[in-house]
Amino acid sequence: MEIKVNFLDNLRLEAKFDDFTVITDQPIRYKGDGSAPSPFDYFLASSAMCAAYFVRVYCLSRNISTDNIRISQNNIVDPENRYNQIFKIQVELPDDISERDRKGILRSIDRCTVKKVVQTGPEFQIETVDNLDADTQALLTVGSDTTEKHRILGKDLPLEDTIANMTALLAEVGMKIEIASWRNIVPHVWSLHIRDAASPMCFTNGKGATKESALCSALGEFIERMNCNFFYNDQFFGEEIANSEFVHYPNEKWFKPGPNGELPDDILDDYCLAIYNPDNELLGSHLIDTNSGNVERGICSLPFVRQSDGETVYFPSNLIENLYLSNGMSAGNTLAEAHVQCLSEIFERAVKKEIIEQQLALPDVPQEVLNKYPNIVEGIKALEEQGFPVLVKDASLGGQYPVACVTLMNPRTGGVFPSFGAHPSQQVAIERSLTELLQGRSFEGLNDIQKPTFNEMAVQEPNNYVEHFIDSSGVISWRFFSSKADFEYCEWDHSGTTQEEADYLFGLLRDLGKEVYVAVHDQLGAAVCRMLVPGFSEVYPIEDLVWDNTNKALDYRADILNLHRLDNQQLRALVERLEESQLDNYADIITLIGIEFDENTPWGQLTILELKLLIYLALEEFEEALDLVEAFLQYNDNTVERGLFYQALNAVLEITLDNSLELQHYVPNLTRMFGEPVMHAAVGSVTGEVRFYGLTPTNMQLEGLDKHLRLIESYKKLHAARQKNRSRY
Repeated sequence: MEIKVNFLDNLRLEAKFDDFTVITDQPIRYKGDGSAPSPFDYFLASSAMCAAYFVRVYCLSRNISTDNIRISQNNIVDPENRYNQIFKIQVELPDDISERDRKGILRSIDRCTVKKVVQTGPEFQIETVDNLDADTQALLTVGSDTTEKHRILGKDLPLEDTIANMTALLAEVGMKIEIASWRNIVPHVWSLHIRDAASPMCFTNGKGATKESALCSALGEFIERMNCNFFYNDQFFGEEIANSEFVHYPNEKWFKPGPNGELPDDILDDYCLAIYNPDNELLGSHLIDTNSGNVERGICSLPFVRQSDGETVYFPSNLIENLYLSNGMSAGNTLAEAHVQCLSEIFERAVKKEIIEQQLALPDVPQEVLNKYPNIVEGIKALEEQGFPVLVKDASLGGQYPVACVTLMNPRTGGVFPSFGAHPSQQVAIERSLTELLQGRSFEGLNDIQKPTFNEMAVQEPNNYVEHFIDSSGVISWRFFSSKADFEYCEWDHSGTTQEEADYLFGLLRDLGKEVYVAVHDQLGAAVCRMLVPGFSEVYPIEDLVWDNTNKALDYRADILNLHRLDNQQLRALVERLEESQLDNYADIITLIGIEFDENTPWGQLTILELKLLIYLALEEFEEALDLVEAFLQYNDNTVERGLFYQALNAVLEITLDNSLELQHYVPNLTRMFGEPVMHAAVGSVTGEVRFYGLTPTNMQLEGLDKHLRLIESYKKLHAARQKNRSRY
């Protein structure tokens, strides 16, 4: 994690990281102002709080209350060497906690990350650099012997060469990548989380049987998502980029809808229109891109090559971002390698969807087949020794598709987690299923997986598949676990050169009668492709283009960002649009308008319900406001401070609307209950003295929205690189 430090007045310092700011000072006796803890105080507190975190996680996983658990830490200093210290952590446990859980709690503290780092002994490297932001790859180290080269199945270059090439490419674009975490909880299963240090919203996860292959996976995913603009999906690019020569790519084209909103003739083709617009409900207005929001320019469309005949077809960027998420994008050492990865994932997800929705039971992979892959067997054995039974299934549906499935069961919670992987090599497919299963997960994290169900509607509900796609948190049918499989086991191996594997996978889609459309993004030096297989690779339902399009943001974005500048007539028009839209009251404003607010602020927690509530207060429509306050309090998952404000506001509104009561008679004791600042805000929200409590003013220039501005700065680096290489498009 990159932490940037700024010098403030006297000895005060400011450390900035992610969305947080930490202030330190020195005691007055050390010539500070004593206004904040010292850096060393924060260090001491971090180990105590880290220990408490692991206790909390342990107790939550076993439904143990922490109300009567107390933790204390004292550091005992050697009088002859103040750098030699003993950190003594003491835990007070209530009598009703069993001896087994007492030992478990102490073991959980032993896992404290701060403690382990201190005990290992971190290495400090201190140096000067010309430009902190230009030191792009300083944190990308895996500690391997660089003289040794490792090759794995399915890759056209050694892992070390792949890492070197990808880090050089990211350095050229100006992305400063940092490794935020590593995981290796069972043998031969590695994963890590990397992100752009300047814009942590741009992140990817990687997985593999070794740390090098996991790093390759994470970097490859970062490069594919960067090239395909996935990091910026649904996000507002700002007015400068929205009005620049190009918004997404130099080879994009813009098309105007017809006079009555008809689709332009030059986008899509007959094959696609039959899938995307079967009932002629789709209009050009549905396809204005969310990123620019530039209605006057028309429909921003991107070129894809139809594989059946090599013709170029233009797809609206709005359609792609609404239906496909990250499905169908990949990077590789060669284009053929990228094709294999891309097609494998498309099959993995399509087959996974079919298995889940049709509640199919799969055959087991025989043990004699698994024994051919000893590293996989060792990883599975380690999971089972931790108390997690594992099923390895053949998901090829009788040999039709190169897909495998590894499913973990958690007897402690009754939850199950099916993980799928695909590749022409069955070995690689099973390995990918296993590494995907544990990507970024701890053993505690496996307590959060869903329980199976016989509820057919819950399994087949479209959003269940979306949840499976995003983080595998959807539900699966108990029928999946039947020992009576719907298919015979089939051992398969279609491996060869990456070109042969790509030809095999393209052939499968051709045999299914599917058209494949491919965009190649190699202009920045990497072999990256994006594939669309209409009617096969969508993640969201196609009808979302009409009924739940992300560009609904355009109806609200400007007014919400300019909220403090709207007059009453404009406010009433905004709240009426929100009421008539039938949008989910508990949807957040971040998602609605495509703006990355700091989640630790009222803007970042703001829902449609709360926004409407604040508008009704500003309009002095108190009965409507009271109804929404009651709904907010009933289902509140906002901060404690925000909840207290609305409790106070609820009382103030009840009194105001009751003609028999006088607010001034209640303010003194309400103030004793909620405190002066909260009561000032609650009363002021009714009298008009306070408007839109907690929401700091901003505008379409995104003033004060540092998190989103960092995202735009990240995109500007990519935009500039495309401008520099525009002749290659």
